[in-house]
Amino acid sequence: MNILLCPLSDGGYLYPTLAVGRELRRRGHRVSVLGRATAAPFAAEAGLPFAAAEEFGGERAFSAARWGVMGLGQYRATVRAARQARADLLVTSVLCNGALLAAETLDVPVVVIGLSIHLWTYRSGGEGEPQYGRSRENRTLETMALYDATREEAGLSARPSRRPRATVAAAAAGGPEDSPLLGDALLLRGDPELEHPGAELPPRVHQVGPLSWEPAADPGELAAVDAALARSSKPVVYVHLGRFFGGGTPWPRLNATFTGGRYQAVVEQGRTAEPCPAPDADILLVRKPWLGPLVDRAGLVLTAGTSAPVLGALLRGRPLGVTPNGSEQPVLAGALLRAGAAVHLPRTGEPDQAGLVDAAWRDDRLRSHAQRLGRRLADAAADGPRRAADLVEQTARTSDRQPATSRENHGYSISRPGPRGRGEPLGGRAAVDRSALRLS
Repeated sequence: MNILLCPLSDGGYLYPTLAVGRELRRRGHRVSVLGRATAAPFAAEAGLPFAAAEEFGGERAFSAARWGVMGLGQYRATVRAARQARADLLVTSVLCNGALLAAETLDVPVVVIGLSIHLWTYRSGGEGEPQYGRSRENRTLETMALYDATREEAGLSARPSRRPRATVAAAAAGGPEDSPLLGDALLLRGDPELEHPGAELPPRVHQVGPLSWEPAADPGELAAVDAALARSSKPVVYVHLGRFFGGGTPWPRLNATFTGGRYQAVVEQGRTAEPCPAPDADILLVRKPWLGPLVDRAGLVLTAGTSAPVLGALLRGRPLGVTPNGSEQPVLAGALLRAGAAVHLPRTGEPDQAGLVDAAWRDDRLRSHAQRLGRRLADAAADGPRRAADLVEQTARTSDRQPATSRENHGYSISRPGPRGRGEPLGGRAAVDRSALRLS
């Protein structure tokens, strides 16, 4: 089977998809990766052929920061790359509306790698769940509206969807089993305990565990981190910054917390801009494509509540301090608080942030809950890629659609003929005909 991985190219989305791709390739499938050019080294380290989305007209189309406005570019790039790869199935990320629509156009199944929690409406149950920032129904409606807008922009609005009931109106009426946002299967990377008690997930949603993979830490870079930390005898707190979503900069709070206090911080800048550590603050600012070794050196993790740092912390038994803002952050932060694995740190500097961090560090019960949940996740991680690959293969088998290679006229596609009529693999030696990539 020819499989095209087309996730968002940010590490929190790219790495778990590569974990599944590695297992699928081990099973003998032809697996290729489509993403921003910056993702090429990580696909290479994972041992998978790579094609840059920029070569297919997908400039910035796989950026998590722009997922809501780049659906059309993502759609076009995915269709073109999938035709070149002769893809029989797509594997993409949650929120990749363009890739979902590409699967519809190509008439191939699509598996979605999700976050550590379910974002949208439950099939049933979940009564009494606190509505963090907004309700699940509101989040579902908003995401469906963006999907429908991309569908119309791509010129598909007059064509029947594979799931004709999958509309904003259907989502509002509470029909999550029909939602196109789930693809043919949505794989969650968390644990059932993170979902609200009594909630039932839609039938196409599956728990597969963390899908842990990240590039190996550079020994020289890690030695430089150790040398910087050794200059202070203070215990280490790992801070992973997420997007602010208009919530204001965290730097005044971080500077106050780690200036003249008991702890030093390693702050992963992540996707945030304009870092402002104070000159006398005990803060080491980094931007690394890996977080595991940094969490290993810390006793507490502070985060907005995005999936990658949360899973990285829990898998190592580290408790968390959460300061949620937008996206999935409030929902995941609420789940961690409910599980007793995190404390809430307000976005303002009051009450005393340094005191809250110190209390969280010393809270044995908090650490115990984090270790308990971490053991559950570690057990799931041991065979997570295998279970995810099983679901990918099952999705391909149970699909009643024929592969795109037999349903489409590839005479007009951009792929070059290979041996026995098969297309050349993405990332192979076949050159891309750039003239064919221009939109008429």
